[in-house]
Amino acid sequence: MIFITGEQTWALWTVLLAAAAFGLWAERTAWGARLSGAVVTILAAFGLSNAGVIPATAEVYQTVWTYLVPFAIPLLLFKADLRRILRETSLTFVAFVLGTMGTVAGAVAAYYLISVDGEPWRLAAVFSATYIGGPLNFTAAARAVGLTSNDVIAAGVAAGNLVLATYLLVLFTLTPWRGIRQKFNEPLKDRWGRTDMIVLREHVKGNSIHLPGITTALAVSAGICATGVIVAPWLGFDGGAILLITVISVLLATLMPGRIGSLSAAEDVGMLLMQILFAAIGASANVALVLKVGPGLFAFAALTLAIHFVFILVGGKLLRLSLPQIVIASNANIGGPGTAAAMAASRRWRDMIIPAVLCGALGYVVATFIGVSLGSWLR
Repeated sequence: MIFITGEQTWALWTVLLAAAAFGLWAERTAWGARLSGAVVTILAAFGLSNAGVIPATAEVYQTVWTYLVPFAIPLLLFKADLRRILRETSLTFVAFVLGTMGTVAGAVAAYYLISVDGEPWRLAAVFSATYIGGPLNFTAAARAVGLTSNDVIAAGVAAGNLVLATYLLVLFTLTPWRGIRQKFNEPLKDRWGRTDMIVLREHVKGNSIHLPGITTALAVSAGICATGVIVAPWLGFDGGAILLITVISVLLATLMPGRIGSLSAAEDVGMLLMQILFAAIGASANVALVLKVGPGLFAFAALTLAIHFVFILVGGKLLRLSLPQIVIASNANIGGPGTAAAMAASRRWRDMIIPAVLCGALGYVVATFIGVSLGSWLR
């Protein structure tokens, strides 16, 4: 029995915000700083979901993905340095290609090694698309290969949510280990200087918060999101609004660095919104639901992702890529632009936010085509 149901909207928002606040508070402690606020938030929401306090599926979680994530991206990019971004994007793109190849290899291995009901080639197509471009590709790929069983789709979504949350925990806990980082091409020292802390700075004027600056930042971000959502269909980008939102944000930050870059608390508010995303991800990962509807699908997805991880990690090591480039590219593959940007922001890798969004958006565009092609070949 669920204590808070999916229809109790205000109660669910309270839990998500409380989990986000707990994660931010935890980063001020020694143990929380080592884990990161994102991991603490995911684990807190995961525990509540699996204890039956909150549901694993709810409209509130979809609202976070649909509205809060795009809203946060401009706020995180108001101080974007285009010169550093262009340099980082090319290397992150290489890691993203490695991750795509690893996902394809993992889906093929799962097709031959994991026994599941139905037609495994369809699952290979769906999960390869999902782990090349993110969860949004699951439904599109399922439709493209004729996977119409509601039970299988529900089981696949449940398994995918649990695997995604688990994998994000792995990525977040991997990066703080200096011994692991040193085995890769070590990034600039300043990137690691504050990656373990999310501290909402006090933007004050006298003893009060500077409300005009914060409000202006929110209004500009909302305007950018509105423009992206309106213009994207005109350009033929189905679901491509987040890419336009990123481009517009970078253009404004580049053309008007003084005005846009000085907006008070924009980055902190953006990170707060992304922290709520981590709470929604943790809440969606329900072990009991997966055991009930799709343990075989979980194994299929987990093996696909495990091979992706080994492939991108070994390939990135051989190509002398840095660990941040590897984990952000992998995150863009698995979670899409939203979770990749959130990870870059929470680790204070400011120059990695745009590569995260661009690689995630590219994955969204090509993932269904690659997944369907792979499924047809296996068939």
